[in-house]
Amino acid sequence: MPERSEPTMKDERKNSPRAPVCPATMTPGRSARVVAALAAHYGRPEPALEYGNPYQLAVAVVLSAQTTDRQVNSVTPRLFERYPDFASLAAAQSGDIEKIIRSVGFFHTKARNIRELARRVAELYNGTLPSAREELMELPGVGRKSANVILAMGFGIPAFAVDTHVLRVSNRIGYARSESPDAVESCLTAVIPPEDWIAGHLLFISHGRAICRARGPLCDRCPVSALCDFAGDIPQTRSSPRDR
Repeated sequence: MPERSEPTMKDERKNSPRAPVCPATMTPGRSARVVAALAAHYGRPEPALEYGNPYQLAVAVVLSAQTTDRQVNSVTPRLFERYPDFASLAAAQSGDIEKIIRSVGFFHTKARNIRELARRVAELYNGTLPSAREELMELPGVGRKSANVILAMGFGIPAFAVDTHVLRVSNRIGYARSESPDAVESCLTAVIPPEDWIAGHLLFISHGRAICRARGPLCDRCPVSALCDFAGDIPQTRSSPRDR
C-alpha cells in the first residue's frame, strides 16, 4: 500500500532516455526464476490489510492511501462494527466517520470518499461491490492500483497491483525502467503468467519491506541477487551472466 516518499529510480540509476521501458533482458524464463526464488524465501504471504469481505476490503483500501496498513487496521474494527455494510456507511454522518478514522490522515477527504463510495455501491449495484476494473475505478478514492488490489484480494481475479514496493523492486531487479505504475504493471504482466499475478504482487511487497528497502537494500541477503540488475552493479554481489 502507499507509503512515505522514497528515493526515485532516477536517484538510484542514471538510465539512458532511450532505454526501453520493459528491458528485453527480462525474459519469461528469468522472471520465472525470480518468482520461484521469492516464493521459496517468503512462502505464501498474506495481505497486510485486515478485512473479512469485499465491502471491508474496498473501504480499507481507500483508507490506506498515504498511510500504513497497520494504521488502517487500527481503525477499521470500530468502523466496521458501527457500519457493517455499504448501506449503513452510506447513511452515516461524515463527522461521525471522521472521528473514527482521524488517525489515518487526510480523514476529511477519506471520510467523504468512503461514504460516497458506499452510497454509489448501494444505489447503483444494490449493495454489491462490482468486480469489473472499469466500474471499480469510477468509485471515489479508487484508482487503478486500488482496483487491482480489490480484484485480486477480494474476488481472486488475476491482477498485479503496483504500489511503491512493487515499483521499486521491479525497477531494481530489471522488469522495468519506469516510475509509472501503469508502465511497470504492463512490464510485469508481459512476462509473468496471470496465475502468478496475485502471489507475485504479495511476494514483491514482502521483498520490498524485508530486503529490497528504499534505503539500504540488503543485497547480501537477497534470494534473487544473482538475477537482479541492481545487485549486479554492486561488486560484492555481481553475478556471472550465466546465472541470469
